[in-house]
Amino acid sequence: MELTAGHVWVMVAAALVLFMTPGLAFFYGGMTRAKAALNMMMMSFISIGIVGVVWVLWGASMSSGEGFLEIVGNPLASFGLIGVETTPDAMIKIGYAATFAIITVALISGAIADRAKFGAWSIFVPVWVTLVYCPLAYMVWGGGLFGPEGAIGKALGPAIDFAGGTVVHINAGVAALVLVLIIGNRRGFGKDPNHRPHNIPFVMLGAAILWFGWFGFNGGAATTAEQAGLIWINTLAAPAAAMIGWLITERIRDGHPTSLGAASGVVAGLVAITPACANVDPIGALGLGVVAGVASALAVGLKFRWGFDDSLDVVGVHLVSGIIGTVALGFIAKSTDGVGGGLFYGGGMTQMWAQLAAAGIAIAYSAIMTAIIAFAIHKTMGFRVSTEQENVGVDLSLHAETAYEFGVNGHGGSFQPLHNAVTGKSDPAAAKTPAEGKESVQA
Repeated sequence: MELTAGHVWVMVAAALVLFMTPGLAFFYGGMTRAKAALNMMMMSFISIGIVGVVWVLWGASMSSGEGFLEIVGNPLASFGLIGVETTPDAMIKIGYAATFAIITVALISGAIADRAKFGAWSIFVPVWVTLVYCPLAYMVWGGGLFGPEGAIGKALGPAIDFAGGTVVHINAGVAALVLVLIIGNRRGFGKDPNHRPHNIPFVMLGAAILWFGWFGFNGGAATTAEQAGLIWINTLAAPAAAMIGWLITERIRDGHPTSLGAASGVVAGLVAITPACANVDPIGALGLGVVAGVASALAVGLKFRWGFDDSLDVVGVHLVSGIIGTVALGFIAKSTDGVGGGLFYGGGMTQMWAQLAAAGIAIAYSAIMTAIIAFAIHKTMGFRVSTEQENVGVDLSLHAETAYEFGVNGHGGSFQPLHNAVTGKSDPAAAKTPAEGKESVQA
């Protein structure tokens, strides 16, 4: 068939969404300590590699087509995408869908920064995408439980999730919380002042890339020019309002707005508008953004009060704003030709029940399945690095690399750590300076 402008746009949108994962790597990498930045970025990059392979082999098949009990598609129906190329548009849509799966699992990694084994993470990624992401994607977008013909869709009406409030953000946020509870907190959590972002410009660069890519994330599935325009404006308005809401909250609570708060506010607004981008008007998007920005700014502090180490605020931003964006549609979803809509648009409580059901089932399914997967990995190969490796830094202990090359005594020369970079064990002899062979240089 002829390649149309619509086909080209979906391909461009897919490239934009794929670019979001390297953007996430900068966003997360800047938020960690310097000795863990590369590991944090690698957790995003390896997600691209692993999920890309999984999606071609069985992931795409599991998220669409004929399914089992309206929960998951048949992984063998189009294994390896054999035969799919004969279906018009199919490969383009599969490529677009793959990028969503990639960034969803990458989002989870921020909650366990500084302390997770890279090998364990590399096992978690394909298992989680297969058993958690693909079934939820099928239930919401693939004709499963929440679709118009699904059991819940028929009973309560179809839930609205245009671009991933349940499938992406609630799913990733719940999984992040479960992993934190199983793996445990970082050493010194809440006490060590060094647990702070090492590179705020990286954080802001990452947020900018995420915002840029999000226009493809939300807009790639638009079916008309009118819908595409509404999505574009809403994807501008909600994060803009959320950033302002977050900064005002910081100013009132802490006495000063921060760069980290601005970047985090943008992401909170993007998360909240994701499920609602095609179904609310711009005024609704502004209000949704303000609520998400304020709520997430307040929520990120709960980890200190409740004692769970969500290192980079995946729970406070993605779970909280994902729930807000999903449930808010029960209030502010626009009606279509005077039919349906949220409570504020004359639709009554019908849409609200559908949204609450979608959010609740997504939370329960993700929590149960992630707990099974993470607990199995943690009790077999172990999910957490040793205390010594954590103290040394996961960049050196897991990857034998450093993000930054520091000179000897600040005057240039070779960087020589006090440990074996592979095993993480102490190696005082390695700390001899080339010139004197006596003075140790602390890594």
